Amino acid sequence: MKAMIFAAGLGTRLRPLTNDRPKALVEIGGKTMLERVIHRLADAGFDDITINIHHFGQKIIDFLEENDNFGLNIHISDERDMLLDPGGGMLKARPFLDGDEPFLVHNADILTDLDLLAMYQSHLDSGAMATVLVKERKTSRYFVFDDDYRLQGWINKSSGETRPAEFIYRKGMHEMAFGGIHVISPSIFEELERYSQDQTKFSTTPFYVDHCHNHLIKGYVQETPYTWLDVGKPETLKEAEEIVRMLQN
Repeated sequence: MKAMIFAAGLGTRLRPLTNDRPKALVEIGGKTMLERVIHRLADAGFDDITINIHHFGQKIIDFLEENDNFGLNIHISDERDMLLDPGGGMLKARPFLDGDEPFLVHNADILTDLDLLAMYQSHLDSGAMATVLVKERKTSRYFVFDDDYRLQGWINKSSGETRPAEFIYRKGMHEMAFGGIHVISPSIFEELERYSQDQTKFSTTPFYVDHCHNHLIKGYVQETPYTWLDVGKPETLKEAEEIVRMLQN
């Protein structure tokens, strides 16, 4: 099974730790974020993994070589010339991800014990173009779903902005925050090509909300409790260390 790890970010919120390394190589409990995500993917059965690189990208290449790619088939999607954002990064990695099976995308700075295989299976069962991990947590920007967790739109609670243009926010809809993990069908690539209009750098969020009425974009909510943390900020590193100790006990 195929997966992609987004590891190209600048890690500006984690400075000064990222002044000499990529965010993905910041350690939690003696292991880098990247290694933890790789092991989680491997444990779930993903053995063909693409990793995009930008900030201190050679250090990620060296780290993988030092660890013999953790015994997996690992590809590097090189964005050192230009950071492409999720949509552009996915398109650049298309040669590694395209085919006849969905692929899972996992941000390098997400620490979780989510059942990745169950999410992947849910995507297969739904026939969606994309399935995004969502949960109830406080933020300013939300995906908005109907009762079947089909994506209907997006809202910024701070500014009142909504998207797409025809989206009308109604009370009772499910406001859910994105969790940094998607499962995506390769059929998305043709749509991304048209959507990008020759742009090399763009995000997946506006694509999802602008296409949610023409294509099935599903929200995935794991029914059983699980641990989840965005480790992209200094204040969450200490919490991440505590979570790792808890998961190891």
